[in-house]
Amino acid sequence: MSSRNRVLLMAALLGLSTSLLAQTYQIGRKTTEAQIAPWVIDAFPSGAGLPAGKGTVGEGRKLYETRCAACHGMKGEGTLADRLVGGMDTLKSGRPVKTVGSYWPYATTLYDYVNRAMPYDSPQSFTPNEVYSVVAYVLHMNGIVGADATLDAATLPKVKMPNSAGFTTDPRPDVSNIPCTRDCK
Repeated sequence: MSSRNRVLLMAALLGLSTSLLAQTYQIGRKTTEAQIAPWVIDAFPSGAGLPAGKGTVGEGRKLYETRCAACHGMKGEGTLADRLVGGMDTLKSGRPVKTVGSYWPYATTLYDYVNRAMPYDSPQSFTPNEVYSVVAYVLHMNGIVGADATLDAATLPKVKMPNSAGFTTDPRPDVSNIPCTRDCK
């Protein structure tokens, strides 16, 4: 079931319960599509869900230094928050270092995370352009995109992450391994 469908299902259940409350106690109101829309912010590996906008490494550097470095370090080395850079070729070692560059399989996952959870002190306050810019800079710090990179909804899903082949399907016979984002069963 897609995230949008899950949100719609939750809203429908909430709407049903508020409808019952409204009928029984004359309180509450039906949830509308417009009220649900801000909650549907998922970005998928295919690029589905990414908004319009674009960002560059240069713009991202400035934003990172003012909004991200206090927690993640000036070079992404981690301070109060997780390390973002490094760890290449450590995943099979006894002490794997899981960073955006060494572990994450999709660049769109970084967009999704930054968009929904950062900056720490005011989540979801970045504009789409700012998110694309921070993502571009973090990917650049990991050596994944060049200094002249510009990312948007068309280019971000095409970024090849170093560990993109490091994830496998679940071998258990009772588990469906069909990638699904719509009408899943």
